[in-house]
Amino acid sequence: MNKIELYEVGPRDGFQNITQWIPTKQKCEFVKGLAEAGLRHLQVTAFVSPAAVPQMQDAEKVAAYALSEFPQLDIMALVPNLHGARAAQTCGLRHISNVISLSESHNKANINRTRAESVAELARIRSSLPEMQLGVDIATAFGCPFEGRSDEEALPRFVEELYQLGIREFCLCDTIGVADPKQIRTQLGLLQPAFSDCTFLAHIHDTRGLGIVCTLAAIEAGIDGVQTTLGGLGGCPFAPSASGNTATEDLVYLLNRMDYDTGVDFTKLLALARQEHAVVPGIYSGHHINIKNTNSTCC
Repeated sequence: MNKIELYEVGPRDGFQNITQWIPTKQKCEFVKGLAEAGLRHLQVTAFVSPAAVPQMQDAEKVAAYALSEFPQLDIMALVPNLHGARAAQTCGLRHISNVISLSESHNKANINRTRAESVAELARIRSSLPEMQLGVDIATAFGCPFEGRSDEEALPRFVEELYQLGIREFCLCDTIGVADPKQIRTQLGLLQPAFSDCTFLAHIHDTRGLGIVCTLAAIEAGIDGVQTTLGGLGGCPFAPSASGNTATEDLVYLLNRMDYDTGVDFTKLLALARQEHAVVPGIYSGHHINIKNTNSTCC
């Protein structure tokens, strides 16, 4: 049986765009539900400015809960800078991701820094907190809303630059959902042989309905893991037309049918997706699950 590691980023990426405040207790209940469904890698929050992303203002509380209740799991958070990384460390986190865009324009819109400034900040995080497991989420890895698609060698060149800083974990993010399976396979074909000691993840947005297709292409190309969100929620606040992510329950359903070992209980996951829809009405992307159907089926 084939095996693939699933990284659930719903408590961070799924909730960050929701303007209606989700109480900390309910966020913690979602984390508990995800853990009980069998997900082993959970990105539970982001240590960012509350002014920029108000939904993440309880990052310390959510992280502390997840670490205390599920110490056996890989609990992680997103950080934009050294300040956020230190806050994550203070909470007890040992696995963090820093986000940098492949395109200069999106990096400026997303982080308000040039890419060189972000790389310099990454180097500061790396040197200041060497004991932390530090990955990089490469945003707009397959296309930018401002600059379009980068040339084929741009991503490997950037990975090489970050590799020289000691980074060994990379998440390739299709921030606006413009990737196609051929592009996914081509880029992984360039990256995996050249950086065989690295971990590569894929994070595919479903803007054009290709999220699950491109995610499956990455899996079949031998990627180490994939990031998804419960209910297909999420999107980048600083990228025009960046809609939700690939839905975790859709992917688990597909992979179970294809005899992959995900370690996830689909029935529990589906029930949790329905709870999520009930807590924040109107946010559900709609086509992933027939919410009114009491059976555990996808449509």
